[in-house]
Amino acid sequence: MRETQLIQKIREMSNTGGGSLMLGIGDDAAILRPDSRQDLVFTSDLLLEDRHFTRQTYSPAEIGHKALARSLSDLAAMGAEPVFCLVSLAIPADLAASWLTRFYKGLLALAAKYNCALAGGDLARFEKIIVDVMCCGRVPRGKALLRSTAKPGDSIYVTGKLGKDWRRNRRPEPRIEAGIALRRLGVRAAMDLSDGLSLDLPRMCLESQVSAEISADLSEQALHGGEDYELLFTASRKIPGRIAGLPITKIGLMTAGHPGRVLFQGRPLEPRGFDHFATSD
Repeated sequence: MRETQLIQKIREMSNTGGGSLMLGIGDDAAILRPDSRQDLVFTSDLLLEDRHFTRQTYSPAEIGHKALARSLSDLAAMGAEPVFCLVSLAIPADLAASWLTRFYKGLLALAAKYNCALAGGDLARFEKIIVDVMCCGRVPRGKALLRSTAKPGDSIYVTGKLGKDWRRNRRPEPRIEAGIALRRLGVRAAMDLSDGLSLDLPRMCLESQVSAEISADLSEQALHGGEDYELLFTASRKIPGRIAGLPITKIGLMTAGHPGRVLFQGRPLEPRGFDHFATSD
């Protein structure tokens, strides 16, 4: 099957019209006509074979689901509503067209759940599976949740449960509804947890020029695991115990100490989450 035939097949599978998406799959770029009262939010995330998944443990549909979920999780952290995605996919020559169909079925099932149109992308051959998903979302003007707005005295919260195993969490659920609910609640700052709390919380602290103290009793996997896809956020007032059907847990407090420093039960927390370049020169 030729690339043009594959693209046409994907186009037939996907809903690329309607709403503010004026032009989807078929041209050199998608066209979005935004409302003047909204901000558009864009994010991109890679999914790499033998780094984020293996073909032995993940089905094609699960790979498609996870590829989109990673970028949707970023939109959730901004409190954004998904609009469309662009999917660039490289696959080895030994994978048949049926593999590609199952991949897109998994991706499109998640896209449909959150009204995220597949607007285009790219296809190529490579030795391993590489997926790059760009997502666009929208928020009311000036209302996007940021990492850089936490303040000393804010309580630190997380959604859901931390410490998921990447081998079992093959269909992570992006917290879109929770992110929108948090934005409407007026929380102070937010980000997604995809590299581990011990790495992600210091990143928020650096952006906000604050430090943090974790007082909750958390396991090693909860502190350092990198496959949670939950939301980390801060607020200056008490937050409900459940939001969008998810349990909300207070884990600590933002403080005015050295920017980026995080204490866990009174001691400096070593950043042992997942970092692609931790051993790079």
